[in-house]
Amino acid sequence: MARLSLLLLAVALAAGPATAQAPDGEIPRLALTTDGPVFRVPIEGMIDNALARYVDRALAEAEAAEASAVVFEIDTYGGLLDAADQIRTAILDAPMPTIAFIDRNAASAGALIAYANDRIAFVPGASMGAATAVDAAGQYASEKVQSYTRGLIRATAEATGRDGRIAEAMVDERIAIPGVVEEGQLLTLTADEALRLGVADAVVPTFGALAEAFGLAEQPVERHAASTVERVLRFLGSPIVASILMLMMMGGLYFELQTPGVGFAGGMALLGAALFFAPHYVLGLAESWEIILFVVGLSLIAVEVFVIPGFGVAGIAGIVLTIGSLLAALLPNVGFAFPSGTDVAQAAATLASSLVLLVLLAISVGRYLPRSERFSHLVLAPDFTAAEGYTSADTDDSLLGQTGRTLSPLRPAGVADIGGRRVDVVAQSTFVPPGTAVEVVSVRGSRVEVREVRTAQGEAAQA
Repeated sequence: MARLSLLLLAVALAAGPATAQAPDGEIPRLALTTDGPVFRVPIEGMIDNALARYVDRALAEAEAAEASAVVFEIDTYGGLLDAADQIRTAILDAPMPTIAFIDRNAASAGALIAYANDRIAFVPGASMGAATAVDAAGQYASEKVQSYTRGLIRATAEATGRDGRIAEAMVDERIAIPGVVEEGQLLTLTADEALRLGVADAVVPTFGALAEAFGLAEQPVERHAASTVERVLRFLGSPIVASILMLMMMGGLYFELQTPGVGFAGGMALLGAALFFAPHYVLGLAESWEIILFVVGLSLIAVEVFVIPGFGVAGIAGIVLTIGSLLAALLPNVGFAFPSGTDVAQAAATLASSLVLLVLLAISVGRYLPRSERFSHLVLAPDFTAAEGYTSADTDDSLLGQTGRTLSPLRPAGVADIGGRRVDVVAQSTFVPPGTAVEVVSVRGSRVEVREVRTAQGEAAQA
């Protein structure tokens, strides 16, 4: 009997549980108010404003479909704090139950989003935490931003019935929790640790197991996905692509001003401006006044270049307005409040990197492109050399071989009378006195070369 019991225990341990549950042995099921579908909404990649708009749309469509629940499948390393706050608020205000299904990673801003859900489930091997706010350079943000982030994640955790102290330890390494995290370490929880501490409600391997655990197995499932337009907006609105578009915009403007009338560089600048401002305007990052400011700046630069000679007030004002409008378009709109230091630093870093790349591009193009073989095929640049037969004036071959006399000293250039004509000549020797007989030995364009006519005794003949 003892051997049979041991055998059954070994089989049970080898199979393992399909679902891990809370320490009290019971998974809290959702209180469903409708029999509608379960929406599966992915939250993947960088947390940005385009993703926040997508989550808003997904929740609105779930409400319209009378969804019984929304499952957010989270796999992210974080992103923009303001975008994460928008998503957090939308989830907290959702009229239906929500579940965060952490598939591998819910780091930084992803942890804040996960805490906003009514239930949290992990896949085995997933993690959640390390939510400290950092600036564009990856350094810790100011204490003002850190304090706000701590309060935000603590309030979110408490609003969904979880320990706010544990959530706050994911932001502030100064918080020590006995048996959980030591002082000086940011808290990041594994699936098992989250389950033990009550952050997670279940650890499940698949979505099917999650549906079974939370009583959603009988509900139809609807996979929700971002539209093509949302994916394009998210791509164009990313900081890296924004830098490339600004480089294309400013680089095209620079080369168009260098070669006015060509059109191609100007067209590239207009295309870059459209692709930069359009997604930022749709995503709510750029306001109408910022676009107007950009157009006014470009107009002032054009006036300075084409109308007003030199470079003065109009040109400087145009540059300031253009750069200012680009910087403003990169900042999140926060009403009448001033953006946070993190937002300003990130926007300034994006704009500065674009300007540095523009300077390097201009230097490289100006130095190396004219020398390249491919450039010579695009631009007509023939070699007008004397070896090819080109001269700066017509060649009078009738002078060749004629003799005359010098009217002025040749040192070695001077004037000579050749066949009754005053001709500017150049002597082969260093000095030829006036009145000396000379003979034309070479004519090439306006250069007439002469030499002294010697007598039989080798003396210079006097005319």
